Amino acid sequence: MQKHLARNTLSRALSAAILGMAATAAMAQEVAAPQAQSGPQAAPAEQVTDLDSVVVKGFRQSLQYSTEAKRDSTGFTDSIFAEDIGKFPDTNIAESLARVPGIQLNRDVNGEGLNIAIRGLPNSFTKTTINGASVATASIGLDATNQNREVDLNLFPTEFFNQVTVYKSPTASLVEGGASGVVDMRNSRPFDISGNHITYSLQADHNTNSGGVSPRGSVIGNWTNEEGTFGALVGLTSTRGKIGVEGYETIGWTNPNLTNAQCGNGGAAGGFPALGQPCNVTGGNGWRIPDVVPNNPSTIAAGLTPGTPIDAAWLQANNPGLTPAQIGEALIPRLGRPVHMSGDRDRDGFLGSFEWRPNDSMHFWLDSMYTKARRTNSRVDMNLVGRNGGMIPLDMQLDANNVVTSATFTNAQFFLEHREYIEDVQYWQVSPGGRFWFGDEQNIRLDVQANTSRSWMFRESPTILVNSPFTTLEYTNGGAIPSWNTGLDLNDPNLGWTWVGGRLNVQNEKRVTETSGVRADLQFGEDNKNVKVGVAWDQNERRIQGFDNSGAWEDLACRGLNADGSVPVPRPACAGGPLAAVTNAELAGYLRPGPHGFIVADASRFKNDTNYAFFRDNAPESGGPNTGGATGGFDEDTFAAYVEVNGESEIWNRNLRFNFGVRYAQTDQIVSGPVTIGGVRQWQSLDGDYSEWLPSFSAAWDVADDVVVRMSGSRTMTRPNPSSMLPATTFTDQSAQVANQGNPDLTPYISNNFDLGGEWYTGDEGFVGLTLFNKRIEGYTFQGVTTRPFTDLGIPFDDLNDTQQLAINNRGGPNVATVNVNQQVNANAELEIRGWEAIWVQPLGFVFEGLGFMANYTDIDIKTLGADAKALAGNVYGVSPSMWNATTYWENDIASVRLSYTWAEGATGTGPNQQGIPFAQIYGEDRGQLDLSSSYTLDWVAGKPQLTFNILNITGEERRSYFAFPNAVNDYYDPGTTYSIGIRGTF
Repeated sequence: MQKHLARNTLSRALSAAILGMAATAAMAQEVAAPQAQSGPQAAPAEQVTDLDSVVVKGFRQSLQYSTEAKRDSTGFTDSIFAEDIGKFPDTNIAESLARVPGIQLNRDVNGEGLNIAIRGLPNSFTKTTINGASVATASIGLDATNQNREVDLNLFPTEFFNQVTVYKSPTASLVEGGASGVVDMRNSRPFDISGNHITYSLQADHNTNSGGVSPRGSVIGNWTNEEGTFGALVGLTSTRGKIGVEGYETIGWTNPNLTNAQCGNGGAAGGFPALGQPCNVTGGNGWRIPDVVPNNPSTIAAGLTPGTPIDAAWLQANNPGLTPAQIGEALIPRLGRPVHMSGDRDRDGFLGSFEWRPNDSMHFWLDSMYTKARRTNSRVDMNLVGRNGGMIPLDMQLDANNVVTSATFTNAQFFLEHREYIEDVQYWQVSPGGRFWFGDEQNIRLDVQANTSRSWMFRESPTILVNSPFTTLEYTNGGAIPSWNTGLDLNDPNLGWTWVGGRLNVQNEKRVTETSGVRADLQFGEDNKNVKVGVAWDQNERRIQGFDNSGAWEDLACRGLNADGSVPVPRPACAGGPLAAVTNAELAGYLRPGPHGFIVADASRFKNDTNYAFFRDNAPESGGPNTGGATGGFDEDTFAAYVEVNGESEIWNRNLRFNFGVRYAQTDQIVSGPVTIGGVRQWQSLDGDYSEWLPSFSAAWDVADDVVVRMSGSRTMTRPNPSSMLPATTFTDQSAQVANQGNPDLTPYISNNFDLGGEWYTGDEGFVGLTLFNKRIEGYTFQGVTTRPFTDLGIPFDDLNDTQQLAINNRGGPNVATVNVNQQVNANAELEIRGWEAIWVQPLGFVFEGLGFMANYTDIDIKTLGADAKALAGNVYGVSPSMWNATTYWENDIASVRLSYTWAEGATGTGPNQQGIPFAQIYGEDRGQLDLSSSYTLDWVAGKPQLTFNILNITGEERRSYFAFPNAVNDYYDPGTTYSIGIRGTF
């Protein structure tokens, strides 16, 4: 009987990492071994026969194995290994990947790692797989819409995985779809470590914002029979987390929509200056200064006379030093609001993995995984009304960019927005497979694998919005966050809050994703010298649906119904009249003082008294959810085939390893969504297909005893954003100022890649590496923006909600108002990304035994080439130009400490023309985060339990972005600092 021996250091490293109780996980660039270069492996690692000879000494030993694997490799990859069964370096996979060169971590507003981007392309260009099978999740973040192909990594328990690999250079056998790279997560399997084991972990977290204690725990059991032919691994995890976020948001900035009379340009008094003319040079126009002074207590208290016309002379007299043209460009927050979020983040997971090896020529496995999450978020914010508002400026001051730095605003108003998010997410995946060896020397290998997965999400987000009385306030913007002083006690339920101008929302979102696949790979030859051929079929489906029953809930709660349940004619406004279930007189009874200086709603009581559950459960389908996306879906079927060659040779008596091949992929795509044709709403489906040849080549040459030079060239693909292809036009905001329109003719993104790098191995686990990379992407899309009359959109005015109708009327009505229509189009240009990565891993045992560090730096430069270069340049966003991270570690046989710092330069966050202002883009600021990980092993106790203590975001760094100018904050979030203590062990 022939044994299949482990032939590379990667196999030894994996086995050693699983056996050991290392202090931290081993992370290193892994481009190792012919087996690794063939792409994410569906099959388990072959049995290693030298386990008893391997003694793990912790993090440094694991690093050394990873360094050896890198040295023996061909292409460019990076891997992170688990420290032990059920112990990944971080409680979040995305957080661990942040320490890989060229990886940009995208965090949610609570600071949690959500997904990643690779080498200058957005996160939708990253393909994510589990054991080589495609992954699609239905989850979304707290402030993200994830309308594209992103995968939220925080849905997956880290305890279930023992290796995550980032493939930056592809091979023909690697699944296509990631133009920037592929992330493959490998779950634990029984024969990763033979024998019977139970591994447990318990941890308690405390966040300085959310307070309290958040427990989490896991247990993983592993069993193999004495003959070594069958094994089972079963794992359970449970997390009961909390979120607590304090922040400030503006939803963009806007300027006044002055009339001709207020501008003093001599035009018709009731008309408006044309775009590009004085008082309307930059557009925007979301703030409407009244034509005359309103009659309310705030204007009278400010010394104004109700009924006085507000024209150019009046504005100039009451704002000394400013001209009407300057006032027309004055920027204020659309909704300046402090925001607070609190809620639960619960998640449970199951992993079942089974292996059967009836003989040395057959190997079968079955992997199954299930996770479910329930997430709640009580989000409350107090908004100073800018958009659609009617504030009157007095003594206003502007800076050189027309940002308002101080002013007295009368006729000002606030509104409370209280929104309760309740979200349920589930994901399951089943993946059977087998490996067979043939031939006299058993050097022919067949791998077959199938997979199927499904993920679904339902999110409800009832919203209660009530308005304050009018007031006069002092507004100041010192550069960080705008502030105000008002005579109103915004924390008093009896202040005089009103339904007038308020609203209610019943808005649900449902998402379903499904993937299926079958693949077969046939290898002729040994792992280091072979020819491989393979075929694959994959299906990917997704549907996003919004549901809205806001009008019906309003009819009962704040508008009012007749005694027979019918809607009165004419339909009352949401004003809390006598027919309303909650009248204005009763409204204060549903409000209470809040912990943040302003009121909150008694949401549970209000929903119960107004039959909210009925309206939620009977909500009809809408054009899109309140996350800004569109209702619709896609169905993709892909057939792929490849041929690949792996080999070795010598040049000048130095070993050369190489890999080359080509992959062909044919995709049939159906994109569908609701459209209104002739006044009838119906789903429309659009068919399309495309195919691509994707060649690749990699080589590594040992030019000296301790120096390896490697290079790679390839062509990769990412399929177009399905949400940009939907056959519909939808509004993205309450001001009905921006609409998105689908483009079903989008073509895939094609990237031509070249990488050149090398490493100098300095001894033990130490090495210094440098990689240069270049990408040229064809078919990159940019946002074409056209300003069109509302009447050209084909959307009935009556289909808009009250707030959107008011906004259209404030801009002159449906026959006058214009809308900025966004549509993604493929650019007649190329996007060129050039960059370099440097990494240094260095033990410092000569200074202090067990001390060492690892650090890396990435620099990216992006430019556009071609006819549409200028248009494309403004639409490349979300990419940090430079990133670096560093980790210092110390360990001995029983204790360890690791201090890590991750930093990313601020990046452009959106395309131009934000809120209708052509030059306006949103920019993220620089951010760094310092984390601590430590452990102490009780080696005199049975099972050698390990005590852990971790701190995330030690210095309490916030996340901030701004609108066009640094002193115009767009959003600011403080996630707080999280402290964790825990214990883990193995029996």
